[in-house]
Amino acid sequence: MCGICGAIWKTSRGGVSQETLDAATDALVHRGPDDRGTCRRELTREAPLEEKGFAFGHRRLAIVDLSRAGRQPFANDDETVWLTFNGEIYNYVELRRELEKRGRVFRTQTDVEVLLQAYEEYGIDALRKFNGMFAFAIWDARKRRFLLARDRVGKKPLVYRYDGERIIFASELKALKRFPGVPFELDLVALRQYLTYQYVPHPRTIYKGIAKLPPSSFLLWNEGDEPRVQRYWKLENVANFNTNSGVTTQEIERLRAEGSIDAAAFDNETISLNMTTATYEEATRELRRRLENAVRVRMRCDVPFGAFLSAGVDSTIVTGLMRQFSVKKVRTFSIGFAQKEYDETSYARQTAKLFGTDHTEFFVEPCANDFLTKIVAQYDEPFADSSAIPTLCLCETTRREVTVALGGDGGDELFAGYDRYKAFRIAQAMRYAPQSVRNFVAGPLRALIPRGSRQRSPLTRARRLLETLGMEPLEEYLQWIAIFNRGRLHGLLSDEYWRDCAKEWRQPFTGVPSAEELDVLDFLGDAWKRFQKRDPVTAISFTDIMTYLPCDILTKVDVASMCYALETRSPLLDPNVLELALQLPLEYKLKGVTGKRILRDACREFLPPEIDKRPKTGFGAPVDEWFRKELNSTLKEVLFDPSTRRSPYFNQSWVEELVKEHESRRFNHGARLWSLLVFRLWEAQQS
Repeated sequence: MCGICGAIWKTSRGGVSQETLDAATDALVHRGPDDRGTCRRELTREAPLEEKGFAFGHRRLAIVDLSRAGRQPFANDDETVWLTFNGEIYNYVELRRELEKRGRVFRTQTDVEVLLQAYEEYGIDALRKFNGMFAFAIWDARKRRFLLARDRVGKKPLVYRYDGERIIFASELKALKRFPGVPFELDLVALRQYLTYQYVPHPRTIYKGIAKLPPSSFLLWNEGDEPRVQRYWKLENVANFNTNSGVTTQEIERLRAEGSIDAAAFDNETISLNMTTATYEEATRELRRRLENAVRVRMRCDVPFGAFLSAGVDSTIVTGLMRQFSVKKVRTFSIGFAQKEYDETSYARQTAKLFGTDHTEFFVEPCANDFLTKIVAQYDEPFADSSAIPTLCLCETTRREVTVALGGDGGDELFAGYDRYKAFRIAQAMRYAPQSVRNFVAGPLRALIPRGSRQRSPLTRARRLLETLGMEPLEEYLQWIAIFNRGRLHGLLSDEYWRDCAKEWRQPFTGVPSAEELDVLDFLGDAWKRFQKRDPVTAISFTDIMTYLPCDILTKVDVASMCYALETRSPLLDPNVLELALQLPLEYKLKGVTGKRILRDACREFLPPEIDKRPKTGFGAPVDEWFRKELNSTLKEVLFDPSTRRSPYFNQSWVEELVKEHESRRFNHGARLWSLLVFRLWEAQQS
């Protein structure tokens, strides 16, 4: 696990000095405190370095092969291909054997060299062979091309900027800020997206002209051409062929050739099982086999490792599988709150006792001022998922004892675990009720339910469900997940915001639409339309895999963990597990109001009744209560003080009304106020 940065330029105006490269590299020291390396080379023997060249920087967190044999930036024997790489290739042992059979000779024991030699052997097609989490850059002098690539689900981040003369890239925006002459201007579309989703979706960042490379994509820059971004794996091609589709052998081969069903080490037997009719029992056994393999390969490391253990099904199963393969006690770590509805430590403690783990707990104090500062500093752009607070605390505590931690990320999206999927299913079913029933439910019945002041109360969720009845599926789902929905956005954003939006033009290269053209629903809609062959609930869960999972969940965990040089691994997002989950029918995942049906049945012996039967609570912070108590003065100081506001894009009277309604408990605006607070603090730090 590491931090990477660098540049490639084709004119003297784009050249990067060694001083700049060093500064950008060291801005990522938290990601890799164990070692650093840089290289600067000309692109051709004839051209001087200041005319054409590339520069790579690397900070290393040593996990596998603690020697310096795989020190990066890493080159092949004749230094015609250079690599800087962040992440882990879990199946590097198997890939190495495959490459050795093809005559390749290795000089190290690292996954770094396996990645480079796989690229030399297979070219860009090597991306489909990697089972891992990664972001990397390659300069290939022989083929005269530059490559950036990111893993399938977006575990590892990669941001870049192309200005016509050069590409600069890094694991984090803070490293790009070390490159002189780069403008960092607020992207007005990104602001609107942030207020809707609580994050800035790819390919945008909060800054104009700086992009995120989307998951399962690569950027290729051939000398003489313009850069292009392309997906090397298409989730929808797998998801649209479920276990009952009867796909022909020819169709399988077409998808394989296209790169849609060639995850790491997939063989014909595996694909045959997936693509033909499989009973629930067969699918359950196959899922268990793949889960075991996923956990086993993620336990490969040469440093102490453990597991995040909440009271949820996913982390419990991962911990149980780890115990199955570990020769000594598994280290487990949990986080808790004083507020009972947010605290799950008692359940985690029971599970730890059942598994006999070496367990550590930590409690988050009500005052979150210190965490606010850290969130704004570490996430580089506004990020308003309040569960970043317990995640930061959990990672800090875990890093004191281990260097690698396995977690349960991905289980809710892959196996229909979120409560909103159940609500969405109920709302969709109501479409078939008589009009009189729908009118009563959406009108008089909804009016009887008071607005709750607690985010997680049953009344709040029931009213939210009734408010979405009658909407189109995608609009309904946006209503469920939006922090500020369309109506609230128009109330919040000022006339000056919309006037400035009208001045925006289409950005070069990235192809993202201008502010006046973009609808906040487009980000969801672009993913949703890919899954129209599946039922609406499955389509929404797969939309989350392409949107919410990489942009929120995985971003949150990556930044929080790398802040403390902790590597986190997600077995449930193994490509083999992912591809199987994509093909399962909904009834295998969601039975009645119980999600993760097949996941529970595949690992039944690891689930104590108190974990299996308890309702899902999620992993968040009690910001709604903090804003009425401990953080009330901080909230008002930041949102009401003109010195913390640089942009005039919010209607201030509307913001003040939000605070009053929240304080009086007429409404719960906790998530909305948190997003505004985070943005204003981020804005105040911009220079």
